[in-house]
Amino acid sequence: MGVGLWQTLAYRDADAALRWLAAIGFEERAVHRDESDPSVIVHAECLWPTGGGLMFGSITERPDWVQHPGTGATYLVCDDCDDVFRRALTAGATVLREPADQDYGGRTAVVRDLEGNIWSMGTYAGE
Repeated sequence: MGVGLWQTLAYRDADAALRWLAAIGFEERAVHRDESDPSVIVHAECLWPTGGGLMFGSITERPDWVQHPGTGATYLVCDDCDDVFRRALTAGATVLREPADQDYGGRTAVVRDLEGNIWSMGTYAGE
């Protein structure tokens, strides 16, 4: 059995998201495209090196599962928050919070990705 928790997101430009995710350290596991329009990613999976993953695809109209690009928030547990933060900025993210030590423990930073989703990264993994 695989990792038990996966974040899901929708992107207007899922190919750009795939490149951005690779730049910050995600590993591509699967990419399934629409046979009639290969520019549309129907389903993609990327793994985070310390566990967990992300499922995403191109935005589509689904009345039973409404999901809008730029409305997700994700926390990535990492060994070096400053490194992931720098890679995110290099790949086009916008700074929301610079890396800083936290009173509750660990070090955390926050960025906004190319389509507005919020990504926190930090060394804190719970008590």
